[in-house]
Amino acid sequence: MSLTFTLDPLPTPELRDGVLDLWADVSNAGGAVGFVPPVTRETVRPELVKHMVAMVEGRTRLLVGHDEEGRVAAAAFLTRNTHRLMSHWLWLYTVMVHPRHQGRGYGRDLLAAAADAARTVDGIEAIRLTCRGGLGLERFYESCGYKEVGRVPGAIRVAPGDDRDDIVMLLPLG
Repeated sequence: MSLTFTLDPLPTPELRDGVLDLWADVSNAGGAVGFVPPVTRETVRPELVKHMVAMVEGRTRLLVGHDEEGRVAAAAFLTRNTHRLMSHWLWLYTVMVHPRHQGRGYGRDLLAAAADAARTVDGIEAIRLTCRGGLGLERFYESCGYKEVGRVPGAIRVAPGDDRDDIVMLLPLG
């Protein structure tokens, strides 16, 4: 089975709850999506609210993947760069695939859908994202066409004495 992707889905309570569950479950499984486990939905909620406000303001777009049962199984946020000299690329934030769907190629599908979505935005020539070092994420993104273009050693502190690199990846859309 494959996921069904929707860009800019209607912001229903079911969608909100699905993304909250996804974000908490991914975080608790060790996913590098802005939190360190353990987290609850209430821990994640303020961050989701920030993204939803940006969606309402037109600064951020949500790409969501539903599984065959209609549950939120994957998501990512696409955010336009507000700097006038960098408006030709956008950010991809909080790339998540539910742990129950890991290993099925859905991460690749999500990134391909994100690239397709970015290509529909006037003037966008590339996608930029950052990932946490120490998990092999940069190898995954490279296998999907992204190139490592920068690295800040020890920029992410996940715990005292556990600093990780902040890795910048770029996908040209040309």
